[in-house]
Amino acid sequence: MKSMKNSLFYSAYAIVIAAFLSACGVNSSVMFKEGPKFKGYDSIPMTPNFEYRIAPNDQLSLIVYTNDGEKIFDILTGATFSQSSSGQNANRLLTRTNTVTYLVRQTGIVELPLIGEINLSGLTLFEAQELLKQYYANNYVGPFVILEVVNQRAIVFNGDAGSSTVVDIENYNTTLLEVISKAGGIHVRGKAKKIRVMRQTPKGREIYLVDLSTLDGLMYADMIIQANDIIYIEPVKQYTREVLKEITPIVSLISSVIIVVTVLSRIN
Repeated sequence: MKSMKNSLFYSAYAIVIAAFLSACGVNSSVMFKEGPKFKGYDSIPMTPNFEYRIAPNDQLSLIVYTNDGEKIFDILTGATFSQSSSGQNANRLLTRTNTVTYLVRQTGIVELPLIGEINLSGLTLFEAQELLKQYYANNYVGPFVILEVVNQRAIVFNGDAGSSTVVDIENYNTTLLEVISKAGGIHVRGKAKKIRVMRQTPKGREIYLVDLSTLDGLMYADMIIQANDIIYIEPVKQYTREVLKEITPIVSLISSVIIVVTVLSRIN
């Protein structure tokens, strides 16, 4: 009988220790916590606070027309036309490459038609277009260049711990609400009042805290999202459920041990 009491005591003690150890791992999937060195949030910018610069792994779409774009007759289909303003031999027009993209390598080099290898990394789209105009002027009269980055994305953690979505930014006026909607909205466990937008700027990493839980925060729903932004919706922490989830297997094992001890004590 004494042996059984000791077993029950040690079993209860083991459950308490297991619960304590499990609590250390509860909500461990919650990311981007406000640590002791956190200096506070930055002011929320409603418009882009810097112009995007071409970076490695960007996919570029390129369109080139002649005569400063004068001969764009069928921009929707990307049909080609040829006729120089001087009436001499026609200049062949580059087709609209809406299905062809050009990869910016890790070195910043991208290989383009006729030009070959050229370093565009670190340039804004406007600067890159102006540079390409100079190169294509060697082959075409008054080249008109349209350059776009077609794989701009934002990462959204929608409040379901461990779940995330990569959202394509298809235009330069994509808002925070649009991106969250494309990611499936805010999860039932997510905190609408605690949405962090993290952005790498030329000045360093900036972090904005957005509250969409009330109508007062509606104006921030129109915040313009930029390429490579991280949107983190903080999940509601669940202590009881996760602790039980962690210790249930241990409790089951201890219960089995108690049953075995009880049976053996009765046999003896």
